[in-house]
Parts: sequence; C-alpha cells; structure tokens
Amino acid sequence: MLGYVTLGSNDLQRAAAFYDKICAEFGVGRMMESDTFIAWGKPGGGAGIGLTKPFDGKAATVGNGVMAAFEADSKEQVDKVYALALSLGAQDEGPAGPRGDSFYAGYFRDLDGNKLNVFHMSFGE
Repeated sequence: MLGYVTLGSNDLQRAAAFYDKICAEFGVGRMMESDTFIAWGKPGGGAGIGLTKPFDGKAATVGNGVMAAFEADSKEQVDKVYALALSLGAQDEGPAGPRGDSFYAGYFRDLDGNKLNVFHMSFGE
C-alpha cells in the first residue's frame, strides 16, 4: 500500500505553514524535516504527505492528472478542511459535496498549485 505522497514546492516555508494547519485537522504534525523536505503523518500510521524542493534544483511544477487525497472521518470534517484550505489561500477545484451515493469530497489546489482532495466514504451510514 501507499506509504506517503511527496509534492513539490518552490517556497517550502510558506507551503509548510499551509500544511501544518491542514494536517493538524487530521491530528498529525511534522514527523520529518530538513532544509529541503518536510513530512507530516504518524510513524506506523496511514500514508503521510511530504513537501520537497526538487532534488534537481529546477522549479517545482504541478503534475497534470496528479492528485493527493486526505481521508476524513466525516462529511463535516470534509467541509471543515475544505473551508480551511480556501481560507489559507487554496484555489477551489470543486466544492465539498456528494459525488455519487457514498463518496463526499472537496477539491482544491495548494499554494504551489498541487491538486488535493479531502473525502469521506460512507458505505452503509
């Protein structure tokens, strides 16, 4: 299974402040950090997310068709994280709401343009 996702950033400290607040909503903080890389998650927990300045020294760019998703505990948490992201300067990519019978999600782009989603699956709820 997936261990973590790494996204590129051209302003690591600015991006880190954004992810500090988003990840806090999931009860996780920074677990690894260097001058060029920061990761959030819980050792032994689910998949984490990291930010990095590209190793090759070139500008970070957004992958077309690439997206990382945060799993929420409830539809209410989806709404909260989606609203928080927008309040922190994220760009709307699709408002929080139902996508079919059991999938509820909101889509946004972080401060570097990386596409993210926060979702909740509610089979049988």
